[in-house]
Amino acid sequence: MKIIDAHLHLFPEPWADEVARGVGHENTVEHLRLAYGELGIVHGVVMGNRSLETDRHDYPADLFHYCVGLDRMVLDEGRNIPADLPGRVEEHLKRDNCCGVKLYPGYNRIWLSDPLYSPIYDLAARYDKPVAVHMGLTAHPRAHLKYSHPLALDEVAADHPATRFVMCHFGNPFLADAAAVLEKNPNVCADLSGLLDGPVALDAYFARQRAYVDQLRGWMEYVEDWSRFLFGTDFPGVDVANYVEFIRRLVPEEHHHAVFFDNANRVYQLGLKA
Repeated sequence: MKIIDAHLHLFPEPWADEVARGVGHENTVEHLRLAYGELGIVHGVVMGNRSLETDRHDYPADLFHYCVGLDRMVLDEGRNIPADLPGRVEEHLKRDNCCGVKLYPGYNRIWLSDPLYSPIYDLAARYDKPVAVHMGLTAHPRAHLKYSHPLALDEVAADHPATRFVMCHFGNPFLADAAAVLEKNPNVCADLSGLLDGPVALDAYFARQRAYVDQLRGWMEYVEDWSRFLFGTDFPGVDVANYVEFIRRLVPEEHHHAVFFDNANRVYQLGLKA
């Protein structure tokens, strides 16, 4: 089975090198290409970070597309918005290898309904490329969860029906709200990245966290539409092979091809052959 990793990060920074080594990987494209090859992962979507400069987003075209990221390094938590932000985002959306936009509301402490984002949503609709949004728990305690709660996405999905959205991390752990947002809004789907940290002994994890796993499975099944879920890892924070097996256990086997390949290929318009 071919797999698309619809959510990963490539940070060329020492801390990311350390995180990758901590889960048995190296933080390099060369290493990831080998690791992907062993698992049948044929493509990935890099969630762009740190810069709006187009030359900072130059990835091997045979292996990656990317979403241009508006993180706190770009928006400075709303204190210093770049001049002509929509125009600079559009320069990315014009590129064949750019397949969307990534927003980080909890880290920027900016509501998704802020007027700042309206032209970004309109551009994404015009280019028919989705807006991926970090939803749910954040990686550090200084971020504010109220901005990354799934109900914040409901508001803009309803008000921008021509824009397609990807709810990253299925809004974990706000699973009931995340499922409700998917059920209500046909222009929203969810990726299943970042639900684990590091390599995990899965048999023991599924036994120890049975209540959580049952809720996760239950709310995914509640949506009753497996075309709305995309596989992703959130590399470098996970062991890729371990994470593939984790999602295999969560998703019914008859829906593996959709979740692991078809949905990301369609949503991000990657044009890959099954």
